[in-house]
Amino acid sequence: MKRISLITILAFFNLLLIQPVLAKVKLPAIISSNMVLQRNTTIIMWGWADPKEKISINTSWIDTPFNIQADKEGNWKIEVKTTNNKNPQSIYISSKNSKIKLENILFGEVWLCSGQSNMEQPLTGHTAQPTFGSNMAIAKSNNPNLRLFTVKRIASKTPLKDVEKYISWEQASPETVSNFSAVAYFFGKELQEILDVPVGIIHTSWGGSSVEAWISKEVISNFQEVNLDKIDIDKGTNHIPTVLFNAMIEPLIPYTIKGVLWYQGESNRLKPKRYKELFPAMVKDWRDRWQIGEFPFYYVQIAPFEYGTRDKDTTNPYTNSAFIRETQLQCVDIIPNSGIAITLDLGSEYSIHPPKKKEVADRLLFNALNQTYNFKTIDYSGPVFSSLEEKDSGLIIKFKNAERGLFTPDSLTGFEIAGEDKIFYPAQAKIENKRNVFVKSDQVPNPKAVRYAWRNYVHGTLYDTNLLPASSFRTDNWDNATNVK
Repeated sequence: MKRISLITILAFFNLLLIQPVLAKVKLPAIISSNMVLQRNTTIIMWGWADPKEKISINTSWIDTPFNIQADKEGNWKIEVKTTNNKNPQSIYISSKNSKIKLENILFGEVWLCSGQSNMEQPLTGHTAQPTFGSNMAIAKSNNPNLRLFTVKRIASKTPLKDVEKYISWEQASPETVSNFSAVAYFFGKELQEILDVPVGIIHTSWGGSSVEAWISKEVISNFQEVNLDKIDIDKGTNHIPTVLFNAMIEPLIPYTIKGVLWYQGESNRLKPKRYKELFPAMVKDWRDRWQIGEFPFYYVQIAPFEYGTRDKDTTNPYTNSAFIRETQLQCVDIIPNSGIAITLDLGSEYSIHPPKKKEVADRLLFNALNQTYNFKTIDYSGPVFSSLEEKDSGLIIKFKNAERGLFTPDSLTGFEIAGEDKIFYPAQAKIENKRNVFVKSDQVPNPKAVRYAWRNYVHGTLYDTNLLPASSFRTDNWDNATNVK
């Protein structure tokens, strides 16, 4: 018997190593059984395989199979039309060495929800910071027509092809919703019931994150230099430019969505002018990359909170969060197809996480119902300052979006008034003719400007008749105003 030499054995194993290994067809995490596909539109399915691999895709709602081929890098994608059918669907994907079956798929409305900790706050709340109504909401949460997908916290210096940490699509139930975003869940639950169609909610948030982290490198580089080569992204992750976009948004594109809900701003509150540039740029960045047009983008104005600056000058944008609330309100006019949920009456003085998340979700929902789903009888905006005129040593403030008049549950508070010296004094305010507010102070005989709720923590008192609150606002643009001593 001949002896096999060591060289021969090594040559044999080297031959095995260089043989091509046939890879199975791979799908992104967001495409799986139990998912919700945007209804009655053209969606994109995509994935990876061997270069030039031939793939066949059969769907339960289209008779003709799709036969495609991966490109030379192994990437593939295909456009597929969906319907309004409410029955569960299935998809079969096969290749030379792959067989994939996706089941229990629904057609419905798909919304992506993102931001920082107030979007991330689960139904069960944060430690010692509750979500009001959570216990009953969890108890009643079982709903096969509401599906949830969660992207877990992860960052990357470069754009990822796929989500690396996630909870896959699952049906709403007491077991699945308790740690899911409260705002996202409440929005999805109500939308599903009102439209009577399936709803899919994709949640991807990181507490304390700044807007810079959610913008692509290509876009954020227009505003600042970005070089992550020597950056440790495990430290201060949620403030590092582009790293959350790379890992928690980019891998979801181009999964077809109806729109986006956004709750963020606390981490950018000290630079309102910069936020006015970055936030609209982020929205445009996302829309450009999804390539499905100017999809609805509804966001939450940050709620009043003390921020530990009770005794500091309220005219200083670096200590007073009213300036970032103003910026967020102004962004509605900058960002096409957008809307804002005002929370001036929902803040918690000593908690940055207000417990009334259902009310926040409802106000986002009102935006969506009116502007996206054509429920034109649903009011979605509280009073917004429109004009000012002098009268009887006071000022008359007029509003838009108060078609049926103004309302206060008790008495108006939080108004200040100033003359040409730009010194603001506390003022008396009352509703006149059901549509205007008259503001006056005996200490300001010739008033020129009014500010309302212009401080970190306030409790809003001005509403329309549907109890949608007015935002804090100012009628001036003074950078050198002061408060009376």
